[in-house]
Amino acid sequence: MRQVFLDTETTGLDPAQGHRIIEIACIEVVQRRFTRHDFFKRLDPERDIDEGAVQVHGITRESLAGSPRFAEVADEFIAYAEGAELFIHNAPFDVGFLDSELQRAGKPPVASFARVTDTLAMARELHPGRKNTLDALCDRYGIDRSARTFHGALLDAELLADVYLAMTRGQDSLAIGLEETAGDAAVEPASRPRPGQLKVLRASKDERVRHAELVEHLNEASGGRALWSRLDAGA
Repeated sequence: MRQVFLDTETTGLDPAQGHRIIEIACIEVVQRRFTRHDFFKRLDPERDIDEGAVQVHGITRESLAGSPRFAEVADEFIAYAEGAELFIHNAPFDVGFLDSELQRAGKPPVASFARVTDTLAMARELHPGRKNTLDALCDRYGIDRSARTFHGALLDAELLADVYLAMTRGQDSLAIGLEETAGDAAVEPASRPRPGQLKVLRASKDERVRHAELVEHLNEASGGRALWSRLDAGA
């Protein structure tokens, strides 16, 4: 399934009060690689933008002059997102806005054409009791967010993709690496070596240190679920 990291910027906090989407961005990742087959639109909200929202994202009504309305890009967005797994940080917020816009345009809700995964819920499970905002996660995983002076849908979607890949490093990547190595070739069973035929290569001290550092990183990223930790403990 395609993985698509989505973010929006809006005129305010509540679609039930008539607030609208002014930016929508989607970053596509396939087998943990950025494809650059992305989706980004700036939109005319057909209403004023709350001053508090402008202070967050820096987008004014005037800067959106000439942009399409959501209804004009709704079919394009659905075609792009259809069948994908949408990763959204604090998904109820963005999905609430998307469903409101889709309903206004006479289109079906997000859940009818895509699967939604809330990365905020994932982060809270991995890091209970810690701050799990996008900024905090970028800092935790060493992701450069220096360009984020304002919130912006495209930059935030890219940062979210980086955060997700860091949070899941060492888990999905192992399986994907095996798939890429095996391909469609038939796998032949290995023959058992005869006594004295098998060479044992011992890890050097430096290799053992680097292995321990990698295991510690995987264990933190997976919330203590890295298998290497348990194997090493039983060694």
